[in-house]
Amino acid sequence: MSNALSVDDAPQPPKVLSTPLEISSNLRQLLESHDPLIITFHERSQRFQSYLVDLDRDSNMIALDEMIPRDGERYLLAGEPFRVEGFHEGVRIAWESNGRLNIDESGGSRCYRGSLPDEVVYHQRRNAFRAALKLAQLVNVNLDGEKLKALISGKLLDISATGCKLRFDGDITGSLQLGQVYDRFSADLPFGKMTAPVELRYLHFEERISTTFAGVRFHNMSGLVQRQVERFVYQLQREARRFDKDDL
Repeated sequence: MSNALSVDDAPQPPKVLSTPLEISSNLRQLLESHDPLIITFHERSQRFQSYLVDLDRDSNMIALDEMIPRDGERYLLAGEPFRVEGFHEGVRIAWESNGRLNIDESGGSRCYRGSLPDEVVYHQRRNAFRAALKLAQLVNVNLDGEKLKALISGKLLDISATGCKLRFDGDITGSLQLGQVYDRFSADLPFGKMTAPVELRYLHFEERISTTFAGVRFHNMSGLVQRQVERFVYQLQREARRFDKDDL
């Protein structure tokens, strides 16, 4: 089944952006979309969440929001090197720290200001068609495992061979942590339940509709589960193409 996916969907090799115009325009996408960022310090395994809150190409400045959890701030202030990683519409945008960041509370909220990075890695990582499910056909999912106090139930919004996007009622952001692997994710696919560990890569609560959106990446899938996922993706891909032809 793995050959059924279009070769056009293969991931592109990463690009290294080095001009201030390229760098600022791509970082601005993260800023304007309020995409969450993952900060990792080179000598530490813990991950921290932040957001890009300001960017000025003329003054060569960026600002990151206060880190969650807050204890990452002491590593920052100690000058430990770190990496920042974000995802915008399936594209990985990452960079290494470029000198120290300074705490700024002048605007009434806490942020960290520093220089625009010298280089940014831009990488289209999706290696498969990402299929969106119709609202009437949303699949039930459960997130469970040793890292959770209780099972969390939601809906599957879209899926690819490498991961999927999920929807949960209410604000569950306090129960989940970016970068964490949850060992019992399950989805009720039309031809049977699939179960696999997943890594949480995106988390956002939309207060206006009281809904939490999460993006997960499949982690160490078995061959059987991978074939289940590819079969479902291919089925959705085929249906989408059929509907496109009907529209024409």
